[in-house]
Amino acid sequence: MAGSNLTTANVQIPNRDLLIDAYLAYPQTAGPLPAVIVFQEIFGVNDHIRDVTRRIAAEGYVAIAPAIYQRQAPGFETGYTVADIEIGRQYKEQTTAAELLSDTQATLAYLQTLPQCKGETIATIGFCFGGHVAYLAATLPEIKATASFYGAGIATLTPGGGNPTLSRTGEIKGTLYAFFGDQDASIPPDQVEQIRTTLAQEGVDHRIFIYPADHGFFCDQRSSYDPAAATDAWEQVKHLFQTLKP
Repeated sequence: MAGSNLTTANVQIPNRDLLIDAYLAYPQTAGPLPAVIVFQEIFGVNDHIRDVTRRIAAEGYVAIAPAIYQRQAPGFETGYTVADIEIGRQYKEQTTAAELLSDTQATLAYLQTLPQCKGETIATIGFCFGGHVAYLAATLPEIKATASFYGAGIATLTPGGGNPTLSRTGEIKGTLYAFFGDQDASIPPDQVEQIRTTLAQEGVDHRIFIYPADHGFFCDQRSSYDPAAATDAWEQVKHLFQTLKP
């Protein structure tokens, strides 16, 4: 579908015997363009994630949101009720870091096949569980910039079990911006400080942003949406991704 100077499409990303559903958006301008991978919340590639993908594309990027629950629940997307949260968490618990990294690498390979994409210039952005996935994916050498929004568990666990994702911080070669709300019970202040300290100790180019807001403050479809925090965070994201452009 084309409109508002954007082309959007539902596509599939091959990863061995798995086909990963994904939502793709890019501007109808001359390329090749830098690319941004958008990692979903626990609610799937839903309306909010598609909207974020289009917003990024409108800024001059090829943007793609792969379904990170493809193995557990193909086609899954939902809203924000208590029941929705419960099922989303169940699917999250069934993911593993190895699978998430494999799917990210498959997405990178897919982007490099697109004529609109400047394949060596890739960033990621992720929200909620996707914020954790974005931090994990930042360990891949192809990732030049990462925007991680309120990713719970970075300091305490990794998907599927093993040492916390934070222990892999030294593998991050690009720039990382992390966004948190100081009223987010799922990410206590001491964990935010652990992340800040580890990024500094490992020499990662980074910035930490803390807002007077709750978990999910960027999503305008959630009751925790905070317009002021979301607006400032979006400006910071645009600044980060601008570094990908010549």
